[in-house]
Amino acid sequence: MREDEIPQFRKLAKQVYLFAPIIILIVALFMGYSVIRAGTLATASAAVVSWLSPHKMGLAAILRALQLAGIMSIQIIAVCACAGLIVGVISLTGVGARFSSLLLGVAGVSQLLALFFAMCISILLGMGMPTTAAYAVAASVVAPGLINIGIEPLIAHFFVFYFAVVSAITPPVALASYAAAGISGDNAMGTSVASFKIGLAAFIVPFMFFYSPAMLMEGSAMQILRVGLTATLGIILLAGVVQAWFFGPVKTWQRVVMLIGAIFMIYGGIYTDIAGLAIGVVLVVMQRRLHGNGKAAASTG
Repeated sequence: MREDEIPQFRKLAKQVYLFAPIIILIVALFMGYSVIRAGTLATASAAVVSWLSPHKMGLAAILRALQLAGIMSIQIIAVCACAGLIVGVISLTGVGARFSSLLLGVAGVSQLLALFFAMCISILLGMGMPTTAAYAVAASVVAPGLINIGIEPLIAHFFVFYFAVVSAITPPVALASYAAAGISGDNAMGTSVASFKIGLAAFIVPFMFFYSPAMLMEGSAMQILRVGLTATLGIILLAGVVQAWFFGPVKTWQRVVMLIGAIFMIYGGIYTDIAGLAIGVVLVVMQRRLHGNGKAAASTG
């Protein structure tokens, strides 16, 4: 984005009251209200909040908004219906019951390969469903298989939960991306692919649970602090690889080096952490010198 396109924090801070409907929605859910009632309260509060802004909503505007929401929801309803058919077929055919034995066989070759298959099934089962339902279905099918191959229950359930939720941005049934496309008016599949690319680094995080249990508070305070810090830096490097941007545009060989550094820090060993940190520091210094000098020259000119 150009500098003039970036919103100024001062102006955003003055409009913080626009978050009220979201806060009301979350509070209502935590208070035990049903999803429909919480959504109704949040919708009504959105209309009330608009009266505090320059864009006040009257009766005609509210009815127009409800009509638009109904049209946009048709796309999401179709996605949910298709996803429901797939989940129903999996349940009725008994595929879930056989998945544990499949994982046991694959784990004999490689636990990483077994985790990859578990990831695919969790995403498949979680697509088109709300968080609680996605976790419930995926946990009943995948988690027992992971526990049977020797993975700790906490790690297995977090692994399943994470990918069941990430299914919301995974094509082709990326429900959150479809909702975002409806709001922005953009192409649904294009938005889905873009969200997948942006969130690609997040798909590595559950594997970090397995290789670095300290991320789930399993270990000493120093282990948790070290793993949390290095994993965060590793994800930053990985995001830079995906976006081809790290304090400025990066070349192909730099992206390869960044990927190696990210894997080192994500792995969680003390020596790999040091090696990954060294790569990260060298890249930061290199990019700051290169693009910092370019900015200085441009401002001088």
